[in-house]
Amino acid sequence: MLRRLYDWTMAKAAHPHAEWWLALFAFMEASFFPIPPHPLLGLMCLAEPKKAVRFAAVATIASVLGGLLGYAIGYGLYDTVGTQLLAALHLTESFPKAACYLREYGVEIIMIKGATPIPFKLLTITAGFIAMPLVPFILASIVSRSISFMIVGILFRLFGAPIKRFIDKYLGLVTVGFVLLIVGGFIAATMLGGSGTSDTKAKCEQVAPITAS
Repeated sequence: MLRRLYDWTMAKAAHPHAEWWLALFAFMEASFFPIPPHPLLGLMCLAEPKKAVRFAAVATIASVLGGLLGYAIGYGLYDTVGTQLLAALHLTESFPKAACYLREYGVEIIMIKGATPIPFKLLTITAGFIAMPLVPFILASIVSRSISFMIVGILFRLFGAPIKRFIDKYLGLVTVGFVLLIVGGFIAATMLGGSGTSDTKAKCEQVAPITAS
């Protein structure tokens, strides 16, 4: 079923309204959809490299807006929609740890983890659940989503179609490297704060998963 859903998503890259599909998938993925929009973004950039940055901007804006939906689910609908959604996405066990890290580090976790393969929807729902201040949440989401999507857009805009093989093979490494470059200062600042970092990690890793009562 997941494969069919993926193939259906990919088919939208050739749709006359592909930009709207991209926006829709980016919006949904930030709150409940299991398929990331990056493959669709990559195909669209491959077809029209000169519009790659525009496509990446569309994905970024839509994903941030979708993140607000995820935040709303965590904030007001966690006991009903949120728990079922996390269970369907197999994220129930990860939720308590995410909540712990978000309480301890706040926007730093959104910026760092939101630009990695860790599901952004987990962060958005958790941020709403712990009632993270909304403005910092939005700003951190803009940073993390910009990093995630703009890597694809800028590479295609600069190098065109020949970059596709490189992106297919090394996108994970490029993303990690770019994230480290952008947010390395936040990591360093946290580590300079003393032994609290290791203590916090130990505490959050030991948080018990939520089990059905």
